[in-house]
Amino acid sequence: MFIKSIKFQNVKVLRNTELPLGRFTLLIGPNGSGKTTALRALASFVQGKWPWPGGISVGLEGDPRTWQASMELTWSGKFDEESLENITSSIHRRKGLEHSRPGGMRGKFLTSIQEWLQRIRFYSFDAAQIAMKSKLQDQVEIAESGAHLAVVLDRLRDNYPERFERINEAVANWLPEFDRILFDTPDEGNRCIALRTKKGGHKIGAIDLSQGTLIALALLTLAYLPQPPSLVLLEEPDRGLHPRLLRDVKDALYRLSFPEESGEDREPVQVVATTHSPYFLDLFKDHPEQIIVAEKKGNEATFSKLVDRDDLEGLLDGESPLGDLWYTGVLGGVPSDA
Repeated sequence: MFIKSIKFQNVKVLRNTELPLGRFTLLIGPNGSGKTTALRALASFVQGKWPWPGGISVGLEGDPRTWQASMELTWSGKFDEESLENITSSIHRRKGLEHSRPGGMRGKFLTSIQEWLQRIRFYSFDAAQIAMKSKLQDQVEIAESGAHLAVVLDRLRDNYPERFERINEAVANWLPEFDRILFDTPDEGNRCIALRTKKGGHKIGAIDLSQGTLIALALLTLAYLPQPPSLVLLEEPDRGLHPRLLRDVKDALYRLSFPEESGEDREPVQVVATTHSPYFLDLFKDHPEQIIVAEKKGNEATFSKLVDRDDLEGLLDGESPLGDLWYTGVLGGVPSDA
């Protein structure tokens, strides 16, 4: 199963728009056009962290006590044949979190939905947080910032050695100056990441690794988790990475969304990612159905499918890379004064 679309009402700049989603979705658009807002809104909602401070759209009319923001989730997937069409979830500024569900659903399906929602994770990786020491514990996962990555990798090494070795193989391909993940123990009960250089076998601690290297490690680990989230909301996975690594990043994210292509025997992970990189966008020219363009006019943002453009075929048949078409404004999704 996966979320087919989310309809937003009065959520910051998302005053009245619908975000269509697939197994994999790439959001492009200018700053402030609601890309991160959409991701954070869904993640915060299912974590019970609503209302946001300032999470309601500005300038609404009437009594502030009646202001309401809402999201409507429409589902697609294995529950379709059971007449499970949608679940509407409302965020109230003063009342907190509420769910209103269409009638006729059997309890086990509602339980499955709730379990799926609770496994949604939002990530905005921060190299400084990834590099910090982390306390050893049995039940741990990668935090929103990438914190605890060292312990997650430590546990993979102990409990899933085959996956840990596959991550090491990928590290050697992504980061050819290194050949293996190592660990530091700064003090008892804590772990930090280190990498071993291919030439000379030197151990380089996390604090001396580049921002891009640490973020690459987080992305790789996420792609090889034995029990990944149901939905990964990822803010700018290309941040801090050399353009030559972007195809590897795409492959890692596709590994989550299309496990059958990598020999993984598990349910697909729905992935929604944002980018400001025309180089990253170029890699999706053959899959325009996966690209959503965010536009902002005044205080309101909207989403549209790139594949719905009438002139798309002509644009894709041209010589210009997709990233250039976006950068020049042909595809939309650029600052309004551009």
